[in-house]
Amino acid sequence: MRGVLHSVLRLFIAMCLGFLVPLQVSGEARAVPMTFTNGTQFINTAGDAVHGHGGSMIKVGGYYYWFGENTYPGGPFASIPIYRSTDLHTWEFRTSALTQASSPELRNAGVYRPRVVYNARTGQYVLFVRKENFPAPMTENMVAIATSPTVGGNYTYQRSFRPAGYRSFDMTVFRDTDGQAYLVSTTNGQKDLTIFRLSPDYLWVAARVTTLHGVRREAQSVFKRNGVYFMVTSGTTGWNPNQQKYATASSMAGPWTGLANVGNGTGYRSQVTYILPIQGSRTTTYLYMGDRWAQPSGGMHNDSTYVWLPPRFPSNTSLTMPWHPKVTINADTGVVWGSS
Repeated sequence: MRGVLHSVLRLFIAMCLGFLVPLQVSGEARAVPMTFTNGTQFINTAGDAVHGHGGSMIKVGGYYYWFGENTYPGGPFASIPIYRSTDLHTWEFRTSALTQASSPELRNAGVYRPRVVYNARTGQYVLFVRKENFPAPMTENMVAIATSPTVGGNYTYQRSFRPAGYRSFDMTVFRDTDGQAYLVSTTNGQKDLTIFRLSPDYLWVAARVTTLHGVRREAQSVFKRNGVYFMVTSGTTGWNPNQQKYATASSMAGPWTGLANVGNGTGYRSQVTYILPIQGSRTTTYLYMGDRWAQPSGGMHNDSTYVWLPPRFPSNTSLTMPWHPKVTINADTGVVWGSS
């Protein structure tokens, strides 16, 4: 009888383990929704402020990598720090993509708007920045590039240039779904926006694609949704906030629509820097990343804070952006919502 009881007990335990083990193996990790309060800074895992100012993000594997601007007191370039996160809230400093020691060209320089795109043909990550002489007047008006075989490593500085001979002020880079990449520069004394097609290795400008004349915009960010290209920009009022606007097109070559307002008259006291797609298991949400610059209130560059908001799309070619004091992000599902 005792042997029978032991056999039954062993069978019962085995059945329990048979149910439990598959649940443990097949169950996938879920990101916990994280809430960010607008107008504040992120603090990294070492307890320091995250300097993602003027920055952008790229997702590689399960991590979002944030490239930003770090300056010395008074404004000269210090570094392009790289942070990474799985949930878009808990940020770990990895390294600096560039520092003043990366090239003599970067000493006593102004370096802004870091943008990274991956080139599948070459296996290289290509970092673009706006490069200026420092301090003002900013008359160098160049784009500089650096490369790395890994997204979170030290980048090798390559060179600076004026795209196709154009003086380039603010700039961004957009990689399309077909692998073609574009440089979008504020040109003609900040009066125009010019779109350039990059070479297959992303290291050169292949051709000018089109120019949006007389728009007087900067801080441009491009994203693609349901086959429609959106370009979100700010006005050219320096550090002072202004009305953010957007245009759409069915091709990077245009024609682009006229500019329409998005957000309130000051972009909720922020300037757009990047529109990040958050692709999750349930949906893809686009996140407005804005800088609330500290300079208008007498602060230093690194004192600037962030405004993140989820835009809405009333139609396939229209964009709205209500204000929310807080934004909650579930990086696993892609669901993002605002709250008070």
